[in-house]
Amino acid sequence: MSGILDSFSLSGRRILVTGGSRGLGQAMARGLSQAGARVVAVARTPVEDEADSGVHHAVGDLSDIARVGSLVDEAEKFLEGTVDSVVHAAGVQHRAPAVDFPIDEWERVVRVNLTAPFALSQEIGRRQINAGIEGSHVFVASLTSTLGLPNIAAYSATKSGVMGLVRSLAVEWAEQGIRVNAIGPGYFRTALTENLFRNEEAREGLMRRIPQKRFGNPDDLSGALVFLASDASAYVTGQLVMVDGGWTAA
Repeated sequence: MSGILDSFSLSGRRILVTGGSRGLGQAMARGLSQAGARVVAVARTPVEDEADSGVHHAVGDLSDIARVGSLVDEAEKFLEGTVDSVVHAAGVQHRAPAVDFPIDEWERVVRVNLTAPFALSQEIGRRQINAGIEGSHVFVASLTSTLGLPNIAAYSATKSGVMGLVRSLAVEWAEQGIRVNAIGPGYFRTALTENLFRNEEAREGLMRRIPQKRFGNPDDLSGALVFLASDASAYVTGQLVMVDGGWTAA
């Protein structure tokens, strides 16, 4: 009989990660690869570090909805089979007071953070159902999936929407053996948060709010992500796993 540790193995799994050229997406792709998966990381920009062993990097813009099918075709050609799991790590941000928030920026954030992930999961889910295989879809949520923060109305709306989508897909696809969950990062220093971290007063205010008294390291996400992508979470679907140093518990 296989031991519990065997259920965390991703050996032989075929996984597509979006936003995998830098930041949290790159770290998540690396963690999945270290757990044994074959990983294709798709991003709009080339990878920052070509030394990610086991991760195949591809350039593509998944917000171009018309290209989603062809990008999945390319990934499956490299992976030599239907994608088992998808991780939606790509995302954008725009900060502005709600009364001044540009509608074009609103539409851009919604398209990248919510519409594109749905279109990709729709395409992959369709293929998994047609092939009769089980799968795991992991969306990247946020602190703003559960609470309000100022000056990021579009981002908050999309990350709240992500959880509505997670619950809906989880229920709809449960009988097909396709699980849908989300991972919720707290504050990590990435390109999306760099401007905030440069503000010393804001940075110190955030630190006071985090019970663990430290910001996240990108590799902190790997354990929860491997759990959600693996058989160790076979009876977990429609859930949000927060990785936030205790922020949402305080």
